[in-house]
Amino acid sequence: MKKLPAFLLLFLVALSAGAQKTDKRLTTILAPLLTAFNGQAGIYVHHLKTDRIVAINADTTFPTASMIKTAIQVGIFNKLAKGELQYHQNLVYRDSLLYKGEDILGSFRDSEQISLDKVVMLMLTMSDNTASLWLQSLAGGGLVINQWLQEHGFEHLRVNSRTKGREANRQEYGWGQTSPREMARLLEMIYKGEVINAAASERMYRNLTRNYWDQEGLTQVPANVRTASKNGAVDESRSEVIMVNAPHGDYVYCIITKNNKDQGWNHDNEAWQLLRKVGFILWQYYEPASQWKPDPASGQFY
Repeated sequence: MKKLPAFLLLFLVALSAGAQKTDKRLTTILAPLLTAFNGQAGIYVHHLKTDRIVAINADTTFPTASMIKTAIQVGIFNKLAKGELQYHQNLVYRDSLLYKGEDILGSFRDSEQISLDKVVMLMLTMSDNTASLWLQSLAGGGLVINQWLQEHGFEHLRVNSRTKGREANRQEYGWGQTSPREMARLLEMIYKGEVINAAASERMYRNLTRNYWDQEGLTQVPANVRTASKNGAVDESRSEVIMVNAPHGDYVYCIITKNNKDQGWNHDNEAWQLLRKVGFILWQYYEPASQWKPDPASGQFY
């Protein structure tokens, strides 16, 4: 299939966004929460069945933190589709790959082997930074990943860290940057089978359903409802993108904060509270007949 020019893709994306109807009632519910936040917050919500959206600061650029790993996975599957990598090939870990922290991969000894698919699992499930930076390099680096994003109509979503020419962006936004709309759009495209090809999209989506870091929005939907997600957290920004395969219609949303006044790492951090409130509001809104509520006792395990 012939690729469309980037400017035409951008036009088609804008045309599609313009055709969607704003859910005014839900916007009215969510807007005060974001306005009251001590910092800046943005959200994009899309209910796929009704094609209604909420867009509050949805095209503002925010830091991705670890959400950028969703785009890194796309870069890896782009290489797989070209035959330049094999999903189950063995890789050799080197101490030079270490990114200091609490990563699992960073505890490996030099010269130990691990398969590519398990490195992808560590990146998405555990948000392992050593694994993620290794995969970013294997994907061709930030320049190659960003080229794919540009070719597919993404204006804001970019890899910054270790990417030539994006030093100023890295200084402002960190590892990556995005708008809430574009991060949600990427996850929706993966879910619909529109990234690389249907088989690659399915595998990527399954990978995103196994998130260890499930203390915020994911706790606000029943445990037996399937979700795919990636979240991010640095001192001044907290975020998550989530697809909920809800009984009465799938919905995807991305909420991001920046310039946070509360930069603590306790469970009651203001931004994390906002993420949980929004998650439950969306569940109640789209599943009004549901009697489910989060069990307070489950908090002992978060």
